[in-house]
Amino acid sequence: MLKTTITLILCLLTLCINISVASESDGLIGKCLNAWGKHPFGQSPRYRTLGSSVKVFGIGQNTDDLVTTEKPALILVDTGVNIMGGSTMQLLNPNGWYCFASNVNVMGGLTIRTHCKSHLASADNGMTVLGGDPSNKSVTVMGATHVELVGCR
Repeated sequence: MLKTTITLILCLLTLCINISVASESDGLIGKCLNAWGKHPFGQSPRYRTLGSSVKVFGIGQNTDDLVTTEKPALILVDTGVNIMGGSTMQLLNPNGWYCFASNVNVMGGLTIRTHCKSHLASADNGMTVLGGDPSNKSVTVMGATHVELVGCR
């Protein structure tokens, strides 16, 4: 069982690395803009990128966006990998339009804390195996992804 689990983890990491290398950020942003439909960014939007994060057994950095902008901000959330532990992502800009490249959870839990007024979209279709991901926005194997809204009145 342990050998199968390790093999599965290595396969998912390889898949994740290939996805992030093979795709272009502009294409990902385009997919999110299409998912939102109506947005304030025009034809050639400017955006910033939140870097990749990797957590194994709960060790590693969380991805946090604690900046509040006055105008709508388009933000690409690069690939996050969480293996056998818990991870929390804080996306707290009320004017944030967050575009997820992809997230991978293997035998762990991901909590996305986001402001009630922010917007979330995924550039990639999700997949869940023996886990729970009601948003269907990440690859989840024997784990769960939860979105927690903050700043609601």
